[in-house]
Amino acid sequence: MTPNTKSTQGASGGHTSLLWTLPNALTLLRIVMVPFLVVFLLTRYAWTGLAVFWAASFTDWLDGYLARSRGQVSTIGKLLDPVADKLLLSAAFISLVELGLAPAWMVVVIIGRELAVTGLRAVAADCRMIISAGIVGKYKLFAQVVAVSILILQLRFDWLALYGTVALWVVVVLAAVSAGQYFLAFWNRLDAA
Repeated sequence: MTPNTKSTQGASGGHTSLLWTLPNALTLLRIVMVPFLVVFLLTRYAWTGLAVFWAASFTDWLDGYLARSRGQVSTIGKLLDPVADKLLLSAAFISLVELGLAPAWMVVVIIGRELAVTGLRAVAADCRMIISAGIVGKYKLFAQVVAVSILILQLRFDWLALYGTVALWVVVVLAAVSAGQYFLAFWNRLDAA
């Protein structure tokens, strides 16, 4: 079988492949940026690392906006987007552990939550259920971007250490709450079935 590459009318009136769209290209760009982020962080180029992280984070918002506004939401985009997000944030957090800026146990909780929810979504999809991201999950993503940004800046400004710790605690709490929401929604749907 070949991937779904049928053409659709884009907002510009031209035909665009659902596989090779600007939103999907931005998602792939985010994945390509991950190794650069790790190199800049581990070599302590804080400003460059922060710029790469912010640029990659911006593509997350932009690809979703463009996919919806241009009618280019695709299956490959739905699959790649969360993978790109998890790669970006996991790479950033693991690099920050290596730099001694984030406790490993907190990062294990954050990444463990991502893996658990991904697994739950796969099981739910197998049961023909779609579990949408809740509002707490959206806050968690924003909190992760803020926490990583503060921790990267801590490479240059030691006085941000307390703010970085607080931001990490916020992420851990939101990660736990949003994971609980996912699992509760899944069990409620199983009970209703």
